[in-house]
Amino acid sequence: MAQITECRVCGSGKISRFLSLGSTPPANSFALPGPEAEGERAFPLDLYFCPDCGLVQLGYTVPPEMLFKNYLYFSSTSETLKSHFAGLAEEIMGRFAREGALVVEIGSNDGVLLRNFLGKPVRAIGFEPAENIAKVSREAGITTVCDFFNSKTANGLAAKEGKAAVIVATNVFAHIAGLHDLVRGMGELLAKDGAAIVEFHHLASLYSHLEFDSIYHEHLCYYSLGPIKKLFGMHGMEVFGVKKIPIHGGSLRVYAQKIGGGRPIGPEVEEIFDEEKRLGLYDIGTYQAFAGRIAGLKARLVPMLSRLRAEGKRVAGYGAPAKCTTLLNYFGIGPDLVGYIVDRSQSKQGRLVPGVHIPIYGPGKMEERRPDYLLILAWNLCDEIARQQAAFRQSGGKFIVPIPEPKIM
Repeated sequence: MAQITECRVCGSGKISRFLSLGSTPPANSFALPGPEAEGERAFPLDLYFCPDCGLVQLGYTVPPEMLFKNYLYFSSTSETLKSHFAGLAEEIMGRFAREGALVVEIGSNDGVLLRNFLGKPVRAIGFEPAENIAKVSREAGITTVCDFFNSKTANGLAAKEGKAAVIVATNVFAHIAGLHDLVRGMGELLAKDGAAIVEFHHLASLYSHLEFDSIYHEHLCYYSLGPIKKLFGMHGMEVFGVKKIPIHGGSLRVYAQKIGGGRPIGPEVEEIFDEEKRLGLYDIGTYQAFAGRIAGLKARLVPMLSRLRAEGKRVAGYGAPAKCTTLLNYFGIGPDLVGYIVDRSQSKQGRLVPGVHIPIYGPGKMEERRPDYLLILAWNLCDEIARQQAAFRQSGGKFIVPIPEPKIM
């Protein structure tokens, strides 16, 4: 583990801490009961702001091998994500991928995006460092390199397959400590007229909707558009387009090319950058106020759960995303307030939430131990969960949505 002393994007030494969420285990380290859970490690979860480029970032870096080599997040368990990636694949085929083109995805997970290219007249290759997840992707027929993407592995692929027409990285930039080597590799692999497509949780949404639970050790950086433009510019690339997308509570999809790549820069690039400045995303005072809002949220949610339990109500959680580790640990919510959590991902069932050790079961557990309330921890998939649990609601069950303001549905 390493403490940073300068900004991960621009190298400024002026970074300052504005939020400490205590020490928590890695968010996806869902352990089995017994020695595995008892031996879990916790690391500081502190957030810093860079006044020179506007990047918000964690102060500590946990070794990526500890976080990603055996990963328990499978994108394909969510119908919302499958639909989202099907739409992205359709856009890539319509706008950027000619017949025979090479499409490369960085952090391809279980192939939820690249499955959409099977049978299409393109060559699709994914980079996925988690061995257990890469295996699933390969079994689906997707060419998958089980390694981290960087300039070395990018050049190795270029030597074998040629330049890429499209390089995609969705919810990956937040995870990478070696950002400059990553973008350098993208530039070296990308064709002269190629396009890089990057999606990330937009800092504007995290701030505006109080999505603080998206802060955890895997997410080293929290991006607004300014630092992304700076990062690409440092490696001979430019942002030529951007759009707001609703996934993960509010994200940006950014399009970049090599300088001189031929595509005009859309007016929305400057428009969104100006919106961010008006919102205060480049001012440390904005984030100091944000920290105070989190404390206020805790002061409302925890007493609500305590009151329900005191009244004899049974409360369970729905969804065990990585973000629940941050929320439950920082708010001190354990099995005394939330008896158990259900999740559709079989890889998490039978395990415990890191730190607070709330047990996780399959959705069938709700029939055996019927709750009165479901705390929706995967709040970004609230509509999908509401559809899945229509019978629970019809029978009198109620949902609690914790963010941005605790409310009972």
